Amino acid sequence: MGRGPRGAGPPRRLLPLLLLLGLARGAAGAPGADGLDVCATCHEHATCQQREGKKICICNYGFVGNGRTQCVDKNECQFGATVVCGNHTSCHNTPGGFYCICLEGYRATNNNKTFIPNDGTFCTDVDECEVSGLCRHGGRCVNTHGSFECYCMDGYLPRNGPEPFHPTTDTTSCTEIDCGTPLEVPNGYIIGNYTSRLGSQVRYACREGFFSVPEDTVSSCTALGTWESPKLHCQEINCGNPPEMRHAILVGNHSSRLGGVARYVCQEGFESPGGKITSVCTEKGTWRESTLTCTEILTKIDDVSVFNDTCVRWQINSGRINPKIAYVISIKGQRLDPMESVHEETVNLTTDSRTPEVCLALYPGTNYTVNISTAPPRRSVPAVIGFQTAVKQTISNISGFNETCLRWRSIKTADMEEMYLFHIWGQRWYQKEFAQEMTFNISSSSRDPEVCLDLHPGTDYNVSLRALSSELPVVISLTTQITEPPLPEVEFFTVHGGPLPRLRLRKAKEKNGPISSYQVLVLPLALQSTFSCDSEGTSSFFSNASDADGYVAAELLAKDVPDDAMEILIGDRLYYGEYYNAPLKRGNDYCIILRITSEWNKVRRHSCAVWAQVKDSSLTLLQMAGVGLGSMAVVIILTFLSFSAV
Repeated sequence: MGRGPRGAGPPRRLLPLLLLLGLARGAAGAPGADGLDVCATCHEHATCQQREGKKICICNYGFVGNGRTQCVDKNECQFGATVVCGNHTSCHNTPGGFYCICLEGYRATNNNKTFIPNDGTFCTDVDECEVSGLCRHGGRCVNTHGSFECYCMDGYLPRNGPEPFHPTTDTTSCTEIDCGTPLEVPNGYIIGNYTSRLGSQVRYACREGFFSVPEDTVSSCTALGTWESPKLHCQEINCGNPPEMRHAILVGNHSSRLGGVARYVCQEGFESPGGKITSVCTEKGTWRESTLTCTEILTKIDDVSVFNDTCVRWQINSGRINPKIAYVISIKGQRLDPMESVHEETVNLTTDSRTPEVCLALYPGTNYTVNISTAPPRRSVPAVIGFQTAVKQTISNISGFNETCLRWRSIKTADMEEMYLFHIWGQRWYQKEFAQEMTFNISSSSRDPEVCLDLHPGTDYNVSLRALSSELPVVISLTTQITEPPLPEVEFFTVHGGPLPRLRLRKAKEKNGPISSYQVLVLPLALQSTFSCDSEGTSSFFSNASDADGYVAAELLAKDVPDDAMEILIGDRLYYGEYYNAPLKRGNDYCIILRITSEWNKVRRHSCAVWAQVKDSSLTLLQMAGVGLGSMAVVIILTFLSFSAV
């Protein structure tokens, strides 16, 4: 394409561009090339403003558009009244704005008819019930959200419409409740005056000759305008059969209607001290119980006494006595010997005497209790008497001999055989678990009988002796002396020149008396055959005669010996009791003896056993040291036992 002459105006192709730039400047408020004022071109609902050095047209609040050619009203209510104005409202658009109105039943909190919720104004419920008389006569107003409801007050019922109701839309009216005339009760009547308004009450009662349970009933006028159905059921009074009375009999004819009387008499043996017993048919349809009762006629037994040792008499005090009275006499007797059985017996007696008496078959020498009472149907307060029958003794001069034998004198006819009953108890103070009891009998025709008993040594005995012809036993005490204790249980050793073994000491049982001590004796072997176990002359090691006669190497009290066993080593150089356990002399022959001693009632008994024989004793110094160390444990045990016993 060719170009135009130089210095000429702009090329044609640039003219449209320059025109657009001029329009843009005019739109920016700058005077155009033609000098146009932008503010003069603003829409009537727009405002000219200068921003960043330029003038522009902006639509006013509530309008939208380009500000020059168009500013259209903005509809704020298009989002809904609840969103724009709040709950319970209607929204109304205006040119460039809007306003809110509360729905019927609500009011604005700024107390204006219209509002814009930019100051916190909202719609609150109107309490229509503040205006009295809205629900008409008898009506009660209840406020609701945006409205109200009407209910009839207590004592009123809704008529000609529903409940709840609204006075502008419903024809309901509240009329006062009237229950009218109360219901009738057959054979009944209303007591006193009454009204027919709500809550009024009528009280019913049965006519005379009729009764009901409950006795009277109340009926009330209800909120439904009707009377409650009375519960009273009146029926003619009929008391039925008269009640039975204890120990009484119904006599004569009686009526079961109101006022009827039933009469009673007491059975035999009973009486009514207060007068005649009757029962009356009452208005409740029941028999009225009599305050009088039939009480038993008691026979009083007085002045009970004993005569002729086994006979009993007494007296009767009663104003009314049958020709004959039956008695029950209960007898209970305990003989003087506690091992004898109890004598129990019952005797029946019938007599018309005012001073009855009876002789009983009683045992002599017995404590008796006699209970006297009358037999049914007559009753009495029992009378009790206690006494002891005389003792008949046929044994005298009882004595003991030979420690376990008895002799006595029999007071009886010559050459008559008599049976004697023995009951023996044996106990030991030193052996709590020991107990011996024997019962047996013997027969003898001798006037001086004798018997030897099989008794244990070292025991205290009580012997009860009773002749069959006598009811009273004779009791004598015997004490048997102790005998030798059981032989010691030892394990015999023979030692030839070597070291001595440990000797094991076992505790012996106290069969024949209490064991007091255990002794270990060391004798020259030559004296074994002549040694007497009962010898009391054996001395300690340090006596002058120890080499020739032997000595006591150790003595242990029975309480210090354990129940299982203990060990003793001859020559451990320790003291056992007051005796020194010396080492055996080298080259000598010895006999080791264990002796057990029992002592009771100043009597001593012994038993011995050879424990060991030592020939050519040859303990070295090294062995002696071992002996001493090995025996320390035994010493500690003995010391501990001694302190424990203290």
